[in-house]
Amino acid sequence: MASAIAHAVCFYIFQIVYPPTVALLPAPARVSLISPNSEEGRTLLRWIEAEDPALASTTLRPQEAKAHALPKVQHLPSYAGYEPGLKEPPPPIVDLRMPSAQPPGAVPMNYPRIPPVSRVAPTVVSFSREIENLGPTSVPSTRFAASNSEPPEQVRFRVGVSSAGDVRYCFPINSSGDPALDEQARHYLVLCRFPARPPTGKTPEESIVWGVAAIEWGNDIAPAPATSTTTGTP
Repeated sequence: MASAIAHAVCFYIFQIVYPPTVALLPAPARVSLISPNSEEGRTLLRWIEAEDPALASTTLRPQEAKAHALPKVQHLPSYAGYEPGLKEPPPPIVDLRMPSAQPPGAVPMNYPRIPPVSRVAPTVVSFSREIENLGPTSVPSTRFAASNSEPPEQVRFRVGVSSAGDVRYCFPINSSGDPALDEQARHYLVLCRFPARPPTGKTPEESIVWGVAAIEWGNDIAPAPATSTTTGTP
């Protein structure tokens, strides 16, 4: 009873006045359209176009590429036009006989080997026209010997023939590459003799006929001696 009385007193003292119930309608739906009429709309459209994932993952053809694409041609192998011929299998018969140690065959013929004949190309000495006009030349017999294994080149000398027919002067114009052959060639030309000329009243120096002598080396030159490369031990 005391509790009921206390609640009644409280409800009387603290009266709660509730506002009247009013029904509120929902807010109307709003749709915002993005149009390029404003600068903000154009900026937003450019941003959406740049960030589009579909365009970023798609391969775009360049503008200078051809608009039409080549058709897809089906591959046709070379054997599709004709049927290849099949080979016959070998016969199933197998020869199980022991092979002969001396099968029949051609008799080998051993012919003696003939060494090739090497032609000897002699060394040729030629004189210019001024020297040839003096008459036949008497050349000495000598044998040239090389001092190295290199093939010599043609050597030329400036020679002066006196009125007596002997070679008074002999000056080298070039070298053959072998000093020993150059000295032998000069000694060979000095020993050459020509017909004597009648006196013309000129001094001995004025009566000298100058010309050029060329020596073309052949394969009759004696080779250089082989040098030993082994060294003895003490």
